[in-house]
Amino acid sequence: MRLPRLLRTTSFRLTLLSLAVFAGAASAFLSYVYLATAGDVRNHADALVQHEVEGLERIYARGGVAALNQTIIERASMDRDQLYLLMKADGTPISGSIGASPIHNFSGHPTWATFQLTEAGAQGQSVTQAARGLEVQLSGGQLLFVGADVGEAEAYVGRVLHALWGAGALTILLGLLGGLVISRNASRNVAALVGVIDQGRAGDLAARAQVRGAGDEYDELALGLNDMMDRLERSIASIRHAGDAIAHDLRSPLTRLRARLEAAIIEADAGHTDPREALQQALEDTDGVLRTFSAVLSIARLEAATDPPGKTEFDAGALAQDVAELYAPVTEDKALELQVDAAPGLKLRGNREFISQAVANLLDNAAKYTPPGGAIRLAVRRRNSGDVEISVTDTGPGIEAADRERVVERFVRLENSRHQPGSGLGLSLVAAVARVHKGALEIDEGPGRLEGSGPGLRAALIFPPA
Repeated sequence: MRLPRLLRTTSFRLTLLSLAVFAGAASAFLSYVYLATAGDVRNHADALVQHEVEGLERIYARGGVAALNQTIIERASMDRDQLYLLMKADGTPISGSIGASPIHNFSGHPTWATFQLTEAGAQGQSVTQAARGLEVQLSGGQLLFVGADVGEAEAYVGRVLHALWGAGALTILLGLLGGLVISRNASRNVAALVGVIDQGRAGDLAARAQVRGAGDEYDELALGLNDMMDRLERSIASIRHAGDAIAHDLRSPLTRLRARLEAAIIEADAGHTDPREALQQALEDTDGVLRTFSAVLSIARLEAATDPPGKTEFDAGALAQDVAELYAPVTEDKALELQVDAAPGLKLRGNREFISQAVANLLDNAAKYTPPGGAIRLAVRRRNSGDVEISVTDTGPGIEAADRERVVERFVRLENSRHQPGSGLGLSLVAAVARVHKGALEIDEGPGRLEGSGPGLRAALIFPPA
């Protein structure tokens, strides 16, 4: 038989486990209380009996059997809790409040005994109560037994014990009911989160978990789930956008490639052109398409990675010098001033190839969009926070503040860059490299106008130090 879902929840099982531990602890505590209380009752009764025996022995020592017998008769006639019995050496009763000693086969040594005493109740019925007594042998051979009725004390202990057990049972019952309520609330919270997951699995990426504002683990789980759904929704949207953008951006080069090949065939058949020249142009167009796909694959690889592959420790300043040497001919051809300001000894730990590609993309953009006669500055420095910054600053047209977040998305090309060759993946790759290295890409306004150009752009890669 399958239990209801509420009884199969983890919170309810934890409640049962807590109640079981509590019940065990309560049982041990109640047992201790009972034993301690019962022991105290017995010790108190023994002390009274021992004191009474010592008093009677002193009377016997002063007045003999006659005085002791007279004392026992007087005390037995009183309404006392003690029990008395004076006997001859063979056990024959002389006087007392009970007819026979509960101790059989007395050895002559002081002997304690716990026994049941049957008396007549107020309504004439027989009442059995617990009693405890001590039997000793006097110097003349007579036997003296003194006992105490402990029935009322033990009955009181029993009532206390029953009350404690009742309180424990009530506590367990209330704990079980509280566990059911808590389990029900927990099940509702978990069911709401599972519902969001089911909606996401069904394709509804707009589903979000409710954050109750309690600040507990359910809110933390809801926030994490919502963040995951946000990223998943952005990733799916990015994939869809990337597919559309790839189809859009590759249509023109592929169409141009096909037209050139057709024209080359026609011209070659007519003998009006050199086929090698047409093939060379087709190869260049094909290389452009392959570069686009390579950039897309690199970005996807970086975004899927939680840690950069092939990490090594290297000098950031040396890396900047190497990349600047590669772009020195490009800047010279365009009459651009390239300045490198790299502080030595700044170590980074990561994929040197990826970071080199990111810096190269920043330099390539700066050289591409800075007009002739402008300036580019490549700098490596340590920030006050301890992070290492690699920045590229130019005197080009810059990027409007409203477009600086959008420009790092894949295949995004601003209007003023449409006339330049490119696929819109350069800054996307740079941002992906920064993210996988636990860093950031900052895009700000440049140093201002320089001889009519500007306001310029400053792009900075921020990395944690090695």
